[in-house]
Amino acid sequence: MSEAPPAWPDARDLIVGTVERASLSGQETEAAQFLCGWMQAHGFETQIDAAGNAVGVRGHGPLTVMLLGHIDTVPGHIPVRIDEAGVLHGRGSVDAKGSFCTFVAAVAGLPDTALQAATFVCVGATEEEAPSSKGARHAVTRYRPDYVLIGEPSGWEGITLGYKGRLIVKAEVRKANFHTAGEGTSAGDDLTESWFRVRQWAQQASGEGVFGGVQATVQALNFGSDGLEQRAQGTFGLRLPPHVSPVQAREQLTALLADLDSLQLDFTGDETAVRHERDSKLARALRVAIRQHGGTPLFKLKTGTSDMNVVAPHWPVPTLAYGPGDSSLDHTPEERLDLAEYDRAVLVLRAALRQVVGG
Repeated sequence: MSEAPPAWPDARDLIVGTVERASLSGQETEAAQFLCGWMQAHGFETQIDAAGNAVGVRGHGPLTVMLLGHIDTVPGHIPVRIDEAGVLHGRGSVDAKGSFCTFVAAVAGLPDTALQAATFVCVGATEEEAPSSKGARHAVTRYRPDYVLIGEPSGWEGITLGYKGRLIVKAEVRKANFHTAGEGTSAGDDLTESWFRVRQWAQQASGEGVFGGVQATVQALNFGSDGLEQRAQGTFGLRLPPHVSPVQAREQLTALLADLDSLQLDFTGDETAVRHERDSKLARALRVAIRQHGGTPLFKLKTGTSDMNVVAPHWPVPTLAYGPGDSSLDHTPEERLDLAEYDRAVLVLRAALRQVVGG
């Protein structure tokens, strides 16, 4: 990638320093403190809130623009370094410290006209990689934004409009032990039957395309016996499209598996799918900014989930996800971010924010 103009004098120091500070879910304090220090030095009012989020506010205009990105990571240490090609290696460089640092650096460089038109709230959220989504759930109780940006990698030319929903099915079968030469089914047989039915239901409930499909995967299986009782346990993960809510999935699967008397079901991890409009003022501004910087805008729909799923029911306003980097590197040992792409994403976002608020 060709070099972009400098995004901000020390924007790269921001991302390198953030990636250097390990921040597993629930252990984000050091990274949050670093981010607040950088933001305070660049004109933000800062705090670490009750959820541990790193919060920076800049501007005092009547509009509120929320820039919410997560600063926690999955496990797996990757030595932090910048290679000879200008690529930053390290856990969180793509997912999603790079996106949140893009937000912060873009807002840091906004002119006074933009700051008079809007209040920009950057929230580096905690525990997005955990089922709790603690940071985002706290933020929705504190703010009422007019526009929302979610920090997730889509590539500097990418605009993510939606994410699939989610439901986790935990199934357990307990049965009295019996000789395998006898009649009847084992706990493992019944658990396997439940999975076959779940998988068939997913196929039948699917709509068109990848985003319209119900994806079903086995996440865990376990079988054991103490000589008196057999136990079989399974965890099945469902990725749900907009036309299948977690409530619908619960009801339909409960009915489908009701005749398996020994089967107990527990459902967790509910997230409803979300898909935002591609022609909102926010999306139009980002499209224009991408073209201004030599790119071709590309709209995306993701099969995973993000904090967009969490905030959408509370913030019914123009929303999209944006951030540099290749999302296929998320959670992998090869996680890395081209700093030239990061620079360009900062410039694109800064231009888009100015257009949205008229500054």
